[in-house]
Amino acid sequence: MSRAVSVPSRPERRGVAAFRGAAGRAVTRTLSDDPLGGTVRRTVLPSGLRVLTEAIPAMRSVSFGIWVSVGSRDETGPQSGAAHFLEHLLFKGTHRRTALEISSGIEAVGGETNAFTTKEYTCYYARVLDEDLPLAIDVMCDLVADSVLTPEDVEVERGVILEEIAMHDDEPGDEVHDLFARAVYGEHPLGRLISGTEQTVTPMTRRQIQGFYRRHYTAPRIVIAAAGNLDHSSVVKLVRQALRGSPLDTDPAAPAPYRSATPVVRTKPATTLVGPKETEQAHVVLGCSGIDRRDERRFALGVLNNILGGGMSSRLFQEIREQRGLAYSVYSYASQHADSGLFSVYAGCAPGRANEVLELIRAELARVAADGLTAAELARGKGMSKGGFVLGLEDSGSRMSRLAKGELLYGELMPVDTLLARVDAVTVADVNTLAAELLSRPMSLAVVGPFGESDFTVGAAPTTPA
Repeated sequence: MSRAVSVPSRPERRGVAAFRGAAGRAVTRTLSDDPLGGTVRRTVLPSGLRVLTEAIPAMRSVSFGIWVSVGSRDETGPQSGAAHFLEHLLFKGTHRRTALEISSGIEAVGGETNAFTTKEYTCYYARVLDEDLPLAIDVMCDLVADSVLTPEDVEVERGVILEEIAMHDDEPGDEVHDLFARAVYGEHPLGRLISGTEQTVTPMTRRQIQGFYRRHYTAPRIVIAAAGNLDHSSVVKLVRQALRGSPLDTDPAAPAPYRSATPVVRTKPATTLVGPKETEQAHVVLGCSGIDRRDERRFALGVLNNILGGGMSSRLFQEIREQRGLAYSVYSYASQHADSGLFSVYAGCAPGRANEVLELIRAELARVAADGLTAAELARGKGMSKGGFVLGLEDSGSRMSRLAKGELLYGELMPVDTLLARVDAVTVADVNTLAAELLSRPMSLAVVGPFGESDFTVGAAPTTPA
């Protein structure tokens, strides 16, 4: 089915100068006009803040998000957890609203609001009926731009976050992924916990959090995105009204919106980290450094990941679960950052079978590195990539996220048809060349379960625990 899309043939990755219009004037462009999807428009305010919308008249809801280009990798060691701490605090009250008024205002119209922090960005979002979008814009802009951060609220949320950290420690299936990131990245900020630790959160002061807030929450670092039944001009007008007179209404000569990241060590020896814990299952992650999010090979990596461990038909799932019954959950995943990435395989199994499971994973990775994938597997992996992407755009929230991530992380919005064409263009040779290079890298291992450090050696499977 064809789609008429009007976009530049060679999208530019824009520097901070391109984000600012003439003094006092906003600059608006139409990025795409898809009769079967929605019209995407982008306005840059004089402050450098960007507003992107996708108008989808067939929907009766709107998802509205404020995305800030700051995450846990922007923290120093003693600041670890500051971005996540701040995310909690912004919902505690502004000069105009109490915490209850923030939550009840949205819930009273049947809407929902939430936020999350990642290693490279933070998002605050709301989903409401189309007629309630003005309320959502006013509430969300208010809490992001003008939060009070009272000393009392800092202490209350400190306790909440420490409980969240403790809850995470009780989830070994989650903990092992953080342990794996530390195994690969070491002391680099990407290797730290997004939440911080008890040792960093406990002594953190209001002054430190306030400084982090005003230093990083600046207009050129922020993208506002909305998708659903909306009018772009009205959204821009409402955003400007909501931010008028706030710190986000002016340009404080902030840093460029695309990060200049602390370099990541590209070649790092394989590392094994063990989190001793009396669990019924052993949780293992085996993997290596991957590729960054702008690497042109990312489409081939998506196909490779699907075939290795992306679903029930994947090699690892069939070999380890279906044929041998050694694990309930086994999958591979790839994650990308501005200048680095990870590729890894997770499995949860009985501790006494960890040895066998790890050997099978290593054998399958080595087999793919040496022999590559078949044409039939390539076709299946491409179908999974395309179907997963398109089906993921069936709601306003995912469409809003696509707008924001395209702008914030890539500096361009790749049309859907272009993205699908990039996946279609992946060849067997592309995937096999990447597999041979990627899967031959030093493999790090993270394990959470009833083991000791001596049960594992770098690059080897564990001994069977007693």
